[in-house]
Amino acid sequence: MPIDDLRHFIEVLKEAGELTEVDAEVDPDLEVSEITDRVSKARGPALLFRNPKGSTMPILINQFGSMKRMSLALGGEDLDAVAGRLSQVLEMQVPQGLVAKVRALGKLRNLAGSAPKMVSSGPCQEVVMDEPDLDRLPILKTWPGDGGPFITLPVIFTKDPDGRRNAGMYRLQKFDSRTTGMHWHVHKDGAENFRNAAGRLEAAVAIGTDPATTYAATAPLPKGIDEMMLAGFLKGSPVEMVKCRTVDMEVPATAEIVLEGYVEKGELRREGPFGDHTGYYSLAGDYPVFHLSCITHRRDPVYATTIVGQPPMEDCFLGKATERLFLPLLKMTLPEMVDMNLPLEGVFHNCAIISIKKSYPQQAKKVMSAVWGLGMLSLTKFVVIVDEHVKVHNESEVAWRVFNNVDPVRDVLVTEGPLDVLDHSSPTASYGAKMGIDATKKWASEGHLREWPDDIAMSPEIKELVDRRWAEYGIELP
Repeated sequence: MPIDDLRHFIEVLKEAGELTEVDAEVDPDLEVSEITDRVSKARGPALLFRNPKGSTMPILINQFGSMKRMSLALGGEDLDAVAGRLSQVLEMQVPQGLVAKVRALGKLRNLAGSAPKMVSSGPCQEVVMDEPDLDRLPILKTWPGDGGPFITLPVIFTKDPDGRRNAGMYRLQKFDSRTTGMHWHVHKDGAENFRNAAGRLEAAVAIGTDPATTYAATAPLPKGIDEMMLAGFLKGSPVEMVKCRTVDMEVPATAEIVLEGYVEKGELRREGPFGDHTGYYSLAGDYPVFHLSCITHRRDPVYATTIVGQPPMEDCFLGKATERLFLPLLKMTLPEMVDMNLPLEGVFHNCAIISIKKSYPQQAKKVMSAVWGLGMLSLTKFVVIVDEHVKVHNESEVAWRVFNNVDPVRDVLVTEGPLDVLDHSSPTASYGAKMGIDATKKWASEGHLREWPDDIAMSPEIKELVDRRWAEYGIELP
């Protein structure tokens, strides 16, 4: 059954034993974050704080903070199952024969049925504030060095000059009751829409959307692809959208809270610092100012938020969802790719470990170059390539292959290019060095003049014999 709003997802989490409700009063100023950080590091449950200090709105946090909850959010037994559904559409070819054509029609019908649906009204507008007032929201200050409270899990809608909608997720620092920062990075579509706007750019912020919609706002979709269509496909029903009251924008009708407003060209304000997903503070900088023109919300709204920092944290599992869901799409571009791991410690833009089916010399370096030309993967700082049989999610095995298989002169490629804005290690912002490491078995045609040794492995016959004999004793060996 599709999860059509956040409240439904809360019930799903309860039934799965994945939610803890807290009735005691808790302070949004650092206390919620400290509790959640401890729970995240322990791989604990989602948290619903029912009595935040200074607000009547309960706080939901850590809703995506495990692979199980991420799978529940996207309606699959696991993320690879969800990716399988998505790949059926992504990999569609011109059908041959009647049966294939009928199957293709079914897939196309599912895709067409995922398009967002306009409705005349929605729960997100049940209550309209007389005067927009951010002080009524339990906005978290997450780390002691933060420049202020931040809205951290918003789905932010803008349009390009042609009227095409974009949904992204960018933090919003609360400056006062009616203004925030708009922290969109230079590489993001929201920032491009702002650059291309004639003057004022309208925006709408949905807080507390259904989980597929929240995820879709983080997904690295090609420009021009509507994130709401992806959300509809993932949850199995169209996202219902309703017109905003004061701006020419549509938002999910079942969102808990909606902020409407605009940003103006030429108006910047100092924003930050902010304890970021890298585990370090991102520095203060000048960003556009978001002016509120209206706040609407559901009756008794739930405020959805998150905390980021040194992994593992909730955002790691949003990133893992992207890794699994978009692997089939990457394989269409790089057919030699077998699997990929974006390790949590690399915070999804610092490291990609990729296994390939190698069929010609220096293929690993071709894959490195291709990765550095692919969408948001172009920001990856380290790319490690291993052979197809290597388990990329076993980081101990990967490290063993790298430390044993790599000749630093021959197998390491250092180049330069764009980096994530949050990368603090490069001498210049958003640009610096990248490293590719070829940890595959080397061939003579790649300049390896000595015989490459085989891996140590037991013979299949002995393995089978041991399994059979010890099973007779009633002992199951690992």
